[in-house]
Amino acid sequence: MTKAPLRLLARTGFYLLVAGILVYLLFPFYWALVSSLKPDGELFVTPVRYWPSALTLENYRLVIADGQFQTAFLNSILVSVGSVGLSLLVGAIAAYALGRIRFRGRNALQYVVLTMTMFPQIAVLGGLYTMINQFGLFNRLPALVFSYLLFTLPFTVWVLMHFFRTLPGELEEAAYMDGATPFRTFWQIMLPLSTPGLVTTGLLAFIQSWNEFLFALSFMQTPEHFTVTRAIFSFQGITSSSFEFPWGQVMAATILVTLPLIVLALIFQRRILAGLTAGAVKG
Repeated sequence: MTKAPLRLLARTGFYLLVAGILVYLLFPFYWALVSSLKPDGELFVTPVRYWPSALTLENYRLVIADGQFQTAFLNSILVSVGSVGLSLLVGAIAAYALGRIRFRGRNALQYVVLTMTMFPQIAVLGGLYTMINQFGLFNRLPALVFSYLLFTLPFTVWVLMHFFRTLPGELEEAAYMDGATPFRTFWQIMLPLSTPGLVTTGLLAFIQSWNEFLFALSFMQTPEHFTVTRAIFSFQGITSSSFEFPWGQVMAATILVTLPLIVLALIFQRRILAGLTAGAVKG
C-alpha cells in the first residue's frame, strides 16, 4: 500500500475520532436543550424523538417566573463572585511570593498547596461542617463563600505561581532600582502583566464555584439561601399535577444555568488561551 492511501486512512480515522469525541461531549447538552423545548407529552415517547415535533418555550417561561429559581440564580452569582474575588486577591499575593521570592521552606509550601488541590470535598466535609456551626454561618451564604475557597484558592495559587515565574526578572530589577518596594512592584507592574493568568484562573474558579453541589446541599437548608445547583436538585416547578416531576422545566433550568458560563468563555476566550499557554514558554 502506497503512502497516499495510508495518509488518507489515517486522516479519516483522526476526523472520525474527533467527531466521536465531539458527539460524546456535546450530546448531553443537546439533549437537555431539545428536552427543554419539548411539550410534556413528548418527553418519554417511543421511539425516541431527537427533535421535537412542536417547539415550545413554556418550560423557560415557567422557570424564569419561578421566584425560588430567581433567588437561587442571584445567590449563585453572589457566592461565586465572592469566592473568586477572595481567591484572586489572596491567591495572587501568595502565588507571587511562592513564584518570585526565595525563602526557606518555599518548596515545602508549594507541595502543600498542590496537595490541597487533591483532597476530595467529602474528606473535609465533617470538619468544615463543625467549623461553620461554631462560627454561626450555617444556612448563610458566607458559609459557601469560605467553603469554596478550599478548592478555588489552592488552584488559583498553583496556576498563578507558575504564571508569575514566566515573567522576566528584569522588570523587578528595574523597579527596585527606581526605589519601588516589593509590594508596589507586585501591585503596579507584575499584577497587570498577569491579567491573562488572572482571567483564566478566575473563570475556571468561577465555573467550579457555580457548579458546586455538595457544600450547597450540606450547608443550605432553606430555599432563600439555595444556589442554582441546590435549587434544581429540589426543583418542583409549576405543573398541572403535583404527582408529575417537571422534567422539561428542570432541563430548561439546566440550560439557563449553563448559559452564563458559555457567555463568559466566549467573551474571554482569547485571554483564556493566552493564560493557558503562557506557562509553556519562558519569558
